[in-house]
Amino acid sequence: MTTETLKPYKLWLFLALGLICLSPLISSPIALLLGFTLASLGLVPPNIDLGKWTKKLLSYSIVGLGFGINLPEAISASSHNLGLIVGSIVFTLILSFVLTRALQLEVKTGHLIGCGTAICGGSAIAAVSPAINARNDQTAVALACIFLLNSIALFVFPAIGHALNMSQYDFGVWSAIAIHDTSSVVGAASAYGDEALKTATTIKLARALWIIPVAMLSAVAFGGDRSKIRIPYFIGFYCLAILFAYFVPQGQPAYELLFAASKQVLIVCLYLIGAAITVSKMRANGPKPLLLGVLLWVSIGVASLSYILMVS
Repeated sequence: MTTETLKPYKLWLFLALGLICLSPLISSPIALLLGFTLASLGLVPPNIDLGKWTKKLLSYSIVGLGFGINLPEAISASSHNLGLIVGSIVFTLILSFVLTRALQLEVKTGHLIGCGTAICGGSAIAAVSPAINARNDQTAVALACIFLLNSIALFVFPAIGHALNMSQYDFGVWSAIAIHDTSSVVGAASAYGDEALKTATTIKLARALWIIPVAMLSAVAFGGDRSKIRIPYFIGFYCLAILFAYFVPQGQPAYELLFAASKQVLIVCLYLIGAAITVSKMRANGPKPLLLGVLLWVSIGVASLSYILMVS
């Protein structure tokens, strides 16, 4: 059987598994594993732009989640954790600068990994990369490291949370601070419970707002072009969804359906993310970028967990 003959089967298999991920039968970690397995076996159709579809579906689903967020609770969670949000960002960026030099890693690659860890994973990297005139290979390496660690977080964080008997609220705060990408934050928090999901989504997107000042400062530091900064507009629509649900409470039944549907679409996002990860891609990048990513991730994960457990 030729490669050309296999292509239709790849497409139908890929789409069928994607549709299955829309059902309650598939959890976030399983969706990620399904995508990763297809990628590892070479069964992902090459003509599908995974990055484009992941970005679109993630944006739509985040906005949908906004309809399930309580405005007073969102304000309370964000204001009470403002110090932790800002402190974690500053701590991570300073540590990434120090470790990048210590590991003798390319400065722009290290900065992108640091921004992805400090703020919101792939979205931060996508925003900062053009602002500092990063090469495509530097951006790809940073994204690969962040996506791999995001994948591990889906399995590790809920297990640690249950082992430590963390409350829904505390786990939501921790996952929002210590997991890079919004999709994985939502996936891990969703596996822990609805209250954890709402807390994590709110704090994570409050953290994501820091993309703009960090991208601008990065452009200045690297002599880049501030006009090339990509702002994730879905954050604004997410805030509008929260406001709409608060001021028009008559639509509560519809909001609940939107919230549930958005959670399932996020699982499809994780399936697409898994389909973009292969062992060969990670090996090609060498050990230093991944080592930097792991050191930053463990540092912020342990530091934020210690703080949350201390104050709770």
